[in-house]
Amino acid sequence: MARRITLNLPEGAGPQDAARLQGYVEEMPMDVVLSGLEFARARWRLQDSGALRVGRRGIVEGEVHAVTTEQARWRLDNWKIMVADYRRRGYSYPTICRIKKKLRERAG
Repeated sequence: MARRITLNLPEGAGPQDAARLQGYVEEMPMDVVLSGLEFARARWRLQDSGALRVGRRGIVEGEVHAVTTEQARWRLDNWKIMVADYRRRGYSYPTICRIKKKLRERAG
């Protein structure tokens, strides 16, 4: 039994956006759609409040946040391996240099 809902779309939304949204809802199970919307809402709230760091600063902090002094030394000693790993993840060289700077601070 299908049910119909009515949505008020924002000013900039066009008919293509409504069709995409309808396609997502029809294609996926409802629990998946709702969990995705919950995640998106929580992320939007964090980003809107300024608590979510997206971009280079967040990447650098994420890479160095939980690293111990010994782990920082190991990463610096095996820097070529780490650069290859960071490049595989799509990090730019300026981001990698900032990570290295933070690791040096952490290593002492």
